[in-house]
Order: sequence, then structure tokens, then C-alpha cells
Amino acid sequence: MIMRNAVRILLAVAMGGILTGSASAQDLGPTVPAPYEAVEGWLKPFAGEGFAFGGNSGVFPESPDRIFILQRGETRLPDPVPAGFEGYAGSIGINTLQEAERRTWQNCIYVVDGDGNVIEVWDQWDHLFEGSDGPGPHRIRISPHDPDRRVWVVHESGHQIFVFSNDGSELLMTLGEKNVPGDDETHLGGPQDVAFLPDGRVLVADGFINSRVIILDAEGNYLDEFGRAGDGRGEFNVVHSLAVGPNGRIFVADRNNRRVQVFNQTTRAAAWYHPNIAPIATWPGFTLPLDVIVNQYEVWVTDLGPARIVKLDLNGNPFANWELDQEGPGEFIEMHSFAVDAEGNLYGADNQYGRVQKLTPKADADPAMLIGQPFVEAGAGQ
Repeated sequence: MIMRNAVRILLAVAMGGILTGSASAQDLGPTVPAPYEAVEGWLKPFAGEGFAFGGNSGVFPESPDRIFILQRGETRLPDPVPAGFEGYAGSIGINTLQEAERRTWQNCIYVVDGDGNVIEVWDQWDHLFEGSDGPGPHRIRISPHDPDRRVWVVHESGHQIFVFSNDGSELLMTLGEKNVPGDDETHLGGPQDVAFLPDGRVLVADGFINSRVIILDAEGNYLDEFGRAGDGRGEFNVVHSLAVGPNGRIFVADRNNRRVQVFNQTTRAAAWYHPNIAPIATWPGFTLPLDVIVNQYEVWVTDLGPARIVKLDLNGNPFANWELDQEGPGEFIEMHSFAVDAEGNLYGADNQYGRVQKLTPKADADPAMLIGQPFVEAGAGQ
């Protein structure tokens, strides 16, 4: 058993009714016009003949001109390719998530510039995803507190997390055992996401098989965990996404329970018993919450059914939502992962349509409906 740190993260019920959950299934705010428009034809195809993008599950813009994209391999196209093919599988009716027999484990990690041109392909690491019994990699993230800008890739089906050097030349850390799920201190069970604390600790959404959030130290060593399976307060049914916000709050997209749960971080010199830990707020009303962005004063959730983005304040009060395009050049089936760059551009990874789209603010957009930069604690990061 690994010795646990005496100073813990404590997830506790807030006193005095702070952050009471207020969203309901009937009310996620008014539906407003979408404030963004898609850049038509932004992502330029680079796959070899007979192939197209696979399920694009993750996106992370390190800068407006270096955008990391994670995909679940490439999609083998029918021969001959039907008329109407526009460089991505969804344009000819292929669902890259559902048609798993077309999946090939190649070009899983790639990087594009601000115009959607591929500038790096990390195909040297494709072997890490081969043999996966399932859809494959799930998220790609970089900590805002890491001066080395290491790249974290969460491999759901392989039950692993990989940490690469920023240029992709080195695999610096591997968490979990390939294709071996488990719920102890060294194994993972369908991990979904990671989030980062200013002191170097890492939160792992573990995730699809397990129902817990793991706390690691800066070197990837297990410290603690919270959560268990269920639909009660502090219980999870697919921990799909994590985000860290102001005042030490941790936001968890509890996907199959159709809600977001909010936890409060404090330190305490005594151990705590995680099954009794409860959130300080539970926000129901979502259909299938997939990803979360937290700003200084706002929370944004990408939801599915319909595909939409919901804005709430930090107390869970819904402000408004807008639906993503269901037809035309900017069509989404789902926005599985989303992110914003320093220039305010929005990126959405579609795990089913098989592409990432770049969206820019409309000229007449309501500024209140534009997603700002993710929260980073003042003085932290580079």
C-alpha cells in the first residue's frame, strides 16, 4: 500500500446552503441564437487514399496556431467512395463511433495550425492504441501550470494515461496497465479525463468502468480518491469530464446520471472516508453532459440530445443555451470535447461525424454568450 499524504484534498458538503443546485430538467435557460459560426472546410484532410478521419474525441488549442487533436484511429472508406465525400466520413453517412469495423489505429494524435493544416502527426505512438477492445483514446489535455507543457492523452479502452513531451519525441509517463482494467491504486477502469491543480496534483476521471475521481501527485503517484457507483449525491455513473474552477471547486460531468456535480477542495491533516463525501452542489437537467469549461464567473457544458452548449453561473443557475447546427457545413452530431483559444475561437471535436470544427464569433454575437478562457488560478501557470 502506498503511503498516503497527510495533507489531503477534502470534498465536503458546504455549510449555509452555498451553491445549491438549481438547474432542472425543464429549465436550462432560454434557447438563444448560436453566437458562433463554423469555418467551412477548416480541417484539411491528410489521410491516405481510402481513409478519412476517425472519431475525433479530443481537442486542445495550445495556441491559436497549434491545435492538438486526438482521434480514435482513422476510418476505412468504402470502395468505391460514394459521391458527396467531402474529406470526412460523416459527409457520406458513416458514423465513426458506431461503425467500429471501419476503424484503423493510425494517426491517432495530430496537430494542425490555425488554418486547419496538419503540421505534426505523432504516428510513432499509434502502437499504444493498437489492439484496443473499444473506441480508443478519449481526451487530450495540457496543464496550465506545467512549464514543460507536457501532453496528457487519456486512453479509455486501454485503461491507460500517457504523458508525452510537448514535441511528441518522448513518452514520459504511463499510468495503468494496457488492456487490464482495475480499481486499485495502480490500475484504471475506462479513464475519461484529467484536470490539474496549481500545486501539481492531477485529478483523473476514472471513469467509464470505475466510478471515481483519483487524486495523483505531480509524479503520478496515487494519493486518494472519491466517489463510487450510484445515483446519489457524490456517486457517479460515468465520470466523463473534469474542470477546476475558482475557490478550489471541482466540476464533474456525471454523464449517465445526466448532471454536473460540484465539489469543494480544502486541506485537512486527517484522512477522510470517501464513500461519505458528498458534493456541495448537484445540477440536474442535462441530457448527456460531455465536457465542461469553467471561467472566472461561468460554467459551460456541452450536452447531447439535442447537441447544444449550456451556460450557467457558478451557483448552477442556467443563463441560456444554444443548439449546434444540425445541417449544413457546420453540422454536429455531438460536441464530445470543446475548447477555446486565446483569440476566442471555439473548437468542437465530433466523435461521431468524424472531424473537428473551428467556430468563430458572429459579428452580431451577444458577448455574454461567448466562451472565455478557462479559469487558471492567478499567478499559476506560464
